[in-house]
Amino acid sequence: MNMIEARQMTKTYTIGDRQICVLDKVSLAVPAGEFLVVKGSSGSGKTTLLSLLSGLDKPTAGRVFLEDQDITDTKEDDLAPLRNGLIGFVFQSFHLVPSLTALENVMFPAELAHDPHAREKAHHLLKRVGLQGRADNFPHQLSGGEKQRAAMCRALINHPKIIFADEPTGNLDSANGRAVLELLLEFHRERQTTLVLVTHNEEIAKVADRMVVLLDGRMDHGG
Repeated sequence: MNMIEARQMTKTYTIGDRQICVLDKVSLAVPAGEFLVVKGSSGSGKTTLLSLLSGLDKPTAGRVFLEDQDITDTKEDDLAPLRNGLIGFVFQSFHLVPSLTALENVMFPAELAHDPHAREKAHHLLKRVGLQGRADNFPHQLSGGEKQRAAMCRALINHPKIIFADEPTGNLDSANGRAVLELLLEFHRERQTTLVLVTHNEEIAKVADRMVVLLDGRMDHGG
C-alpha cells in the first residue's frame, strides 16, 4: 500500500502580477515503511513538497493522498486531528514552544489527542534520547542538539505512521547531526514508520531505501 501519494501536484504563488511556480506537476508514491530522501538545491521546492504531502498547505492543482484517503480538499478542522495522529514533523529550526518545558513540548501532541498517558510517554521518550535530566528545562536552556532531540520526541509521541523531516540536522554540528539521524533511523526501523527526509547530506542519502531529486520544482528523473 502507498502511505503517501501525490498526483500531478502543482503549487504556484502570485506575487504582484507575477506567477511563481514552485512545484510543477510532481507525482510521487511512497510505500508504507519506506525511507525516502528528497534532495535538491535551495529553492528547488523541497520544503513546499513536504508541506503539500502533509496537508499543511494545499496544492494549486493535482491531488494528495494519505493512506489512500484524498486529503486535497479536506477542511483544516478535519485535517488537524488526522495530521496529529498520523504524522510526526521534525523541522530544521526545532519549532519548540518557548514557554513550555522540554517535557511539556513533547507531551503536547499527545495531550491534543487526549492521551491519558501523555506524561508517562513523554518521560520515556526523553529518557530514550538521553534528556531525562532536561525534562524541566525550557528551550532557551537547551543546546541545539538537545532541542532537536526534544523535537524528535514530540514528533514520535503519537506513534505516527509517517515522519516528515525537513533538514533535521541542518542547524547542528556534525556529531549532533549524526546522533539525531541515528535516533531517527532507529525509530523508523523499530516502528516501521514511513520516513520522508529532506537533506543535502550525501551520507544520509546512501542509507535511504530510495532518493528523489527536485530540480527547479520538477522531479529530476535523471538523478
